[in-house]
Amino acid sequence: MMNELQQLCRQIRKDTVRSIYLAGSGHPGSSLSAVEILVTLYFTDVFHCFPNQPQQPQRDRFILSKGHAAPAYYSVLAHRGFFSECQLSTLRVIGSALQGHPNMEKLPCLDCSAGSLGQGLSIANGMAYAFKYRHEPQRVYCLIGDGEQQEGQIWEAALFAPQYQLDNVCLIVDCNGMQLVDAVDDIKNMHPMDKKWQSFGWHVIKTDGHDIGALHDAFIRAKKCKGRPTVILAHTVKGKGVSYMENQAKWHGTAPNEAQYKEAMRELSREVP
Repeated sequence: MMNELQQLCRQIRKDTVRSIYLAGSGHPGSSLSAVEILVTLYFTDVFHCFPNQPQQPQRDRFILSKGHAAPAYYSVLAHRGFFSECQLSTLRVIGSALQGHPNMEKLPCLDCSAGSLGQGLSIANGMAYAFKYRHEPQRVYCLIGDGEQQEGQIWEAALFAPQYQLDNVCLIVDCNGMQLVDAVDDIKNMHPMDKKWQSFGWHVIKTDGHDIGALHDAFIRAKKCKGRPTVILAHTVKGKGVSYMENQAKWHGTAPNEAQYKEAMRELSREVP
């Protein structure tokens, strides 16, 4: 199964680069860093969802707060069966369900629209609080970027979840170290990240964000934590899988040209030893 999931991650990366290339715009770096996180959620036993009944009340909820990573998320949803894979070529086309950032009005299988950074954790907390109030077992997962932690609203939400013992919230931080124009550390250093979250009352797990087995273990540990929320600090590489995009801030929001697209496809098509 692990080999199949790794192959799926490679296909999702190809889908991501292709859809951004066809659109002529998008965010490849932030999408490529989050692939294993999304695949572990949607293709293992971690996250309860119902592709044939996307609004099933018993489903867990997922908030893509770093909404610019939508191309990778759309590919994951398509391969999971929420909609046809042929729609992936319509990214950012006017009238398409696959907007540049997730839009619930266009794609009803989503649990949240996104775009403005910093809001996702507050939304996740609200959902989780409602489940707690109604004594319902659903869990809420929220994915943010490490640069997104610079938003003040994140820390307001970080205070709320432990106070109300929202152990049904699992926050994942995509720690790829880069943001729009530079390294996160050079814009506004967030370290020591683990101690910051611990001081706010969170259970902290650090893991390799490209290791599906390690991510799965982290999600299971989060489920077992009672009485407080969990944050998973997933260390990743921005632009993962395409050598010239890796750790390069300029690929935060730039579409590849034809030559760059072909090179990316060659790299992502190579057999992994």
